[in-house]
Amino acid sequence: MIEEFDRKTQPLFHLAKVVRGADTARPDLVPECAGLLAASLGNSRMHKEDLAQLEAAMPLYDAYYRWCRDATGETHNWPSQKPSSRN
Repeated sequence: MIEEFDRKTQPLFHLAKVVRGADTARPDLVPECAGLLAASLGNSRMHKEDLAQLEAAMPLYDAYYRWCRDATGETHNWPSQKPSSRN
């Protein structure tokens, strides 16, 4: 999808690795794969219908993207290093 829609950005490439690892039982690709797999499996147990699962998961994927875009360097050093834009 990244190439098809010509959205070749580093955050999307990183997110693609996270998703690929979670979807293909390859949690060794990047450390975040295991977390996405756990959240996805939990989500599938909470929602029986595919569309309900998708609707519930979209904020999670949005959050992973924003982390890939804005927060990969942030740790538990508070206050948060939130970007100034609300995009």
